[in-house]
Amino acid sequence: MRPIPSLAKLLEQGAPESVALAAPEGVPPLCYRDLQALAARTVETLNGLGIGRGDRVAIVLPNGPEIASSFVCIAAGAATAPLNPAYRAEEFEFYLTDLHAKAVVVQAGEASPVRQVAEKLSLPILELVPEREKGAGSFSLAPPAGTRGRAARPGFGDGEDTALVLHTSGTTSRPKVVPLLQRNVLATARHIVEAIALTPDDVCLNVMPLFHIHGLMAATLSSLAAGGRVACSPGFNALKFFGWMDEIRPTWYTAVPTMHQAVLARAGRNEEALARSRLRLIRSSSASLPTQVMAELERTFHAPVIESYGMTEAAHQMASNPLPPRARKPGSVGVAAGPEVAIMDEAGNLLATGDTGEVVIRGPNVTPGYEGNPEANSKAFTRGWFRTGDQGVLDPEGYLRLTGRLKEIINRGGEKISPLEVDEALMAHPAVQQVVTFAMPHDKLGEEVAAAVVLREGKTATERELREFAASRLADFKVPRKVVLVAEIPKGATGKLQRIGLAQKLGLAS
Repeated sequence: MRPIPSLAKLLEQGAPESVALAAPEGVPPLCYRDLQALAARTVETLNGLGIGRGDRVAIVLPNGPEIASSFVCIAAGAATAPLNPAYRAEEFEFYLTDLHAKAVVVQAGEASPVRQVAEKLSLPILELVPEREKGAGSFSLAPPAGTRGRAARPGFGDGEDTALVLHTSGTTSRPKVVPLLQRNVLATARHIVEAIALTPDDVCLNVMPLFHIHGLMAATLSSLAAGGRVACSPGFNALKFFGWMDEIRPTWYTAVPTMHQAVLARAGRNEEALARSRLRLIRSSSASLPTQVMAELERTFHAPVIESYGMTEAAHQMASNPLPPRARKPGSVGVAAGPEVAIMDEAGNLLATGDTGEVVIRGPNVTPGYEGNPEANSKAFTRGWFRTGDQGVLDPEGYLRLTGRLKEIINRGGEKISPLEVDEALMAHPAVQQVVTFAMPHDKLGEEVAAAVVLREGKTATERELREFAASRLADFKVPRKVVLVAEIPKGATGKLQRIGLAQKLGLAS
């Protein structure tokens, strides 16, 4: 697939009359021709407000086709900054200030603390008015009365213009600003198209939040780059998932492991919908997919499960398991799927196949660097390679196996333990639905191994039984000294299970 030079050109990938955006629950679709016209109108409106290429527009919208279309249309001529609509006022104030936002897009009629924050910061609010009768994602922007301006750089942007600005999670430090250029996000879109062989006939059901890189790139931009369609749900809902499958008739969907597990929990009650499914693949990313879940998904849907590896700084995809007939290796995130992938030691030396170290990447999808943070950049970039912060190993066939986040590796009295390895051992127990292994403070060893476990509906297991089960599969020092049975494991905004801080949340940090 040839490189796409700009987001404006991305919208020309589909046939004019072909469907670009769709939505469940009877919403009429939007074709590529109308999406192109919407992008032109949107950029013209922004230019009339003094907002142009390089200027940042925060987007605070509920999940659905409008956030997908507004992201693409605004990013074609300005920089977008989608924010989680569930943020509190203090969080909105931090992000809007840190981003140097020039305006905020909010859905008309939607109450949100971002309105008061924008007023406090003297930021104009652009009311997005959905026009679903014209097609999924169709909208108009209503600026404040009397607001006019002249953009310093009007019109559509090109590959060197910033398209998307996101923050890192900031779990252990202040969130870092990650600017992604149009050429970065377009490279990732192309990489995903090639990795899973997307065509204009493909239909993606998006259940991921669209303030996050996974949904924006893997579901939305890759579908448009292929000239296919993406159907945007109001957000993940296991109760509605199979109804959406019947209505949308997707050929694939992408999600995080916790979502896949929730879908599996309801599969037995939706056998007729399963029989009608036309999925040709299921994609998983953003967190490690337990091999047991992968196997159950493939048995249930009769479709290959493609586990991929991504992160914000890489505009999402870095590696991916290939489609059949090539091997999909359970427990591996696959082969390099866009950027180059290597393993590096602490001193910056590239390691040989089979050696464990830090995963590093370089390629056209990688951010030019964190904004205004030379210290973070000096630590993150070594001889042109970006350090991911993940520990892993490459096998002789080039498949990458992650052994954990470096900051999540448990240091038990000098013994280094991969939480993923312990997760995998406990997941093999027939009563276990979900597990997250984490570090628990210990007065002599520094850290001890602990695990939070959710049991399958109707199944029982005791802490002692689970510890003995783990002991039959792991070296003694890796066996959790504490297993906490919980109804639900705390998740982040995108559905990812949270390891860091879990000991404190579960009352094990004292």
